[in-house]
Amino acid sequence: MGGKYKLLPQILPLFPDKISTFIDLFAGGCNVGINVSADKIICNDIIYYLIDLYDSLKTNDPENIIGYIDRRISDLGLSSANRDAFVKLRQEYNTTRHPLDFFILIAHSFNYQIRFNSRHEYNTPFGKDKSSFNNMMRTNLSRFIERIQSLDICFTSCDFIDFDLTGLTTEDFVYCDPPYLITNGAYNDGKRGFNGWDQSHEYRLLELLSDLDNLNIRFALSNVITHKGKKNQILIDWIEHNNFHVEHLKKNYAASSYHTADRSKNGSDEVLITNYL
Repeated sequence: MGGKYKLLPQILPLFPDKISTFIDLFAGGCNVGINVSADKIICNDIIYYLIDLYDSLKTNDPENIIGYIDRRISDLGLSSANRDAFVKLRQEYNTTRHPLDFFILIAHSFNYQIRFNSRHEYNTPFGKDKSSFNNMMRTNLSRFIERIQSLDICFTSCDFIDFDLTGLTTEDFVYCDPPYLITNGAYNDGKRGFNGWDQSHEYRLLELLSDLDNLNIRFALSNVITHKGKKNQILIDWIEHNNFHVEHLKKNYAASSYHTADRSKNGSDEVLITNYL
């Protein structure tokens, strides 16, 4: 949910040509991190179970990974119709925390969502008749494994405000795709076992990015200016105060100036904000 895969053709050309260390503070599905061109890549996410999965995919033999997944699905009798097998695996995972079991759960969960309760027990419901480890997912997983094993990439897990950004140089680049303040999604409502996102988080992130700008460290921020009639005035004021550059992203790959754009009140104006041109 909230992945940037479909927007990559618009986002990546806007990144600097030369990046020493690329830092993705809100890595999520790593769509941006594994496709960016950089000497070194650091992907961070607050959901450390997700980071455990990435570390497992990075460090284990691809055939062993796929073999484990296939055996577990076969042994459990997992399918898009077998809810009992899904519930059994979910119970086992909440005890063992095996990273690949986490992936199998996601593959059979409702809308492939990730959700935990306040005790950090995985509690996404079953994706009946819709979710399974299908051929497309198998192909995408194999490609993902091949890609991360070919990169100089590492994975960390902490709140964005606790990430150590000291030591960065003007050759480095920080990308942020946080939860969006004016949208309502499963990943930002604060009811999924991890922090939600409210105005205090928004202000803290914007202050962090302003600090990076003062150090001449390049950054890009994905966000939405407006969404279904709502307006993120905090973000708009921050952009205008700092005179940051804004590119509007559309699925039809149209882009326009921030000040002259005419946006539908029922749509979502997704943007990439940068401190460079």
